[in-house]
Amino acid sequence: PDGEKCEMWKIYQYNFTALENTVLSHNLCTVLNVPHDPVALEEHFRDDDEGPVSNQGYMPYLNKFILEKVQGNFDKVEFNRMCWTLCAKKNLSKSPLLISDEDAFKVWVIFNFLSEDKYPLIIVPEEIEYLLKKLTEAMGAGWQQEQFDHYKIALNTSREGLSAWELIDLIGSGQFSKGMDRQTVSMAINEVFNELILDVLKQGYMLKKGHKRKNWTERWFVLKPNIISYYVSEDLKDKKGDIMLDGNCCVEALPDKDGKKCLFLIKCLDKSFEISASDKKKKQEWIQAIQTTVNLLRGGNPPPHKEARQKRKELRQKLLAEQEELERQMKELQTANENKQKELETVRKQLEAAAARAAEEEKKRLQTQVELQDRFSLELEREKMVRQKMEEQVAQKSSELEQYLQRVRELEEMYKQLQEALEDEKQARQDEETVRKLQARLLEEESAKRAELEKWHLQQQQTIQMTEAEKQELENQRLIKERALQVAMQQLEQLELERKEALGQYEEVKKKLETAANNTKSWKDKVAHHEGLIRLIEPGSKNPHLITNWGPAAFTEAELEQRQKSWKGKKATSE
Repeated sequence: PDGEKCEMWKIYQYNFTALENTVLSHNLCTVLNVPHDPVALEEHFRDDDEGPVSNQGYMPYLNKFILEKVQGNFDKVEFNRMCWTLCAKKNLSKSPLLISDEDAFKVWVIFNFLSEDKYPLIIVPEEIEYLLKKLTEAMGAGWQQEQFDHYKIALNTSREGLSAWELIDLIGSGQFSKGMDRQTVSMAINEVFNELILDVLKQGYMLKKGHKRKNWTERWFVLKPNIISYYVSEDLKDKKGDIMLDGNCCVEALPDKDGKKCLFLIKCLDKSFEISASDKKKKQEWIQAIQTTVNLLRGGNPPPHKEARQKRKELRQKLLAEQEELERQMKELQTANENKQKELETVRKQLEAAAARAAEEEKKRLQTQVELQDRFSLELEREKMVRQKMEEQVAQKSSELEQYLQRVRELEEMYKQLQEALEDEKQARQDEETVRKLQARLLEEESAKRAELEKWHLQQQQTIQMTEAEKQELENQRLIKERALQVAMQQLEQLELERKEALGQYEEVKKKLETAANNTKSWKDKVAHHEGLIRLIEPGSKNPHLITNWGPAAFTEAELEQRQKSWKGKKATSE
């Protein structure tokens, strides 16, 4: 009730009888100041399967008939003590401890205050460290941070935190209070209990001036968030009065008077209280503590230890949220990295496929070149055979052709050179076409490389614009991309050199083609010039052949008439 967390819920494990549930409910109502009717309780727990407990179970009954009626004006220590009585016997360790049962009870209550807001209740390592530091400070010993770090590492590997009984075993074992006696540990536990559970901000002996008799009397003062109580002694058995604090109260130092030193005044709406501390340090501590309490009341803030606990809890939740966000970002980066790896693998496969296609094209080009060479060889052989037949026919001609033999040989030599020039021209055109295709392919590869290079450069620029946290994670990827970029630049430079070399080859082949064309033209002119003097020996027509002084002529009658006209025209011109 009222936000309190305790181990009383373990009472459901005991399987109480109806009589025990009746007694338990009566005690709960008494401790929580809930009005109840013993006769009605008897009716609720009768064994006839018609009461609310029989129909719904004890948990709904507890919420409806008891906890919903709690007003908050009950003694929380007594309530915790009843819960402790119910669960301590079953759960408390049987091994001997360095602390008493009363101290174990106080540690159990402190655990309920510091534990997390979920069931089953545990106390996380950060709150364990806070509690142990408080106890160590109260005992006047030094805090062993290294020892706790080793314990925290061992704890985190096995579980999230400790239960109430494990915390009692830890403190009762003396692991973090070595060299301290039982009384010192008990006093430290009591001091921390007073601060965290009873909201005791400060306590101690001081002198108080009476309102009626004006005498000075030593009292034990206890400062809480909204009240200062004073007792006859520190056992808190004989309470003498209260000083109610609110936002209108104030505290101020007074000069020494009437033989009393270290005086200060607490002003409230209805009364003022003169107090004398034992020394100046105590006086300043009490003034500061009371002023801090008044300021908290003015701002409506909770006590410092509760506010600090809430801040620690919010800090843990914030760190947990940041850790979850970091894990989510790591997963996203890992996914992005895997996607980029897949993209790089795809690019590598595409490059390999392009290289395979280029090798296949080169293979086809070489095969085509070999086929062309074979074809040209066959044509050359055929031409040689034709020439041989023609030579044999020429050898069988009559003796009148002896005088033209030298010219025939010259014409044959010219014919050979013309054929070679034609072959050179064909080869030059083929080389020009091959170089042109190679240049086009190199230009396409260069363009693809440039596009890929620009894409990588853009990706690198986008990667540089990421946050510093992502830069650290993507540093290795950037180095890999830079190496890939350097390799691509080298390949691009190589392609540029190959393109320039292909361009040079193209210019050289072009020059050869022009030279071959010029040679072919000059040979055609020469052949045209000599055509009037001699013609290649061809099979004669079926018409009657002319007979000359040297034998049968190699001309038809029409050709002879044409040549006669040509000779006469040349003769007239020369005359």
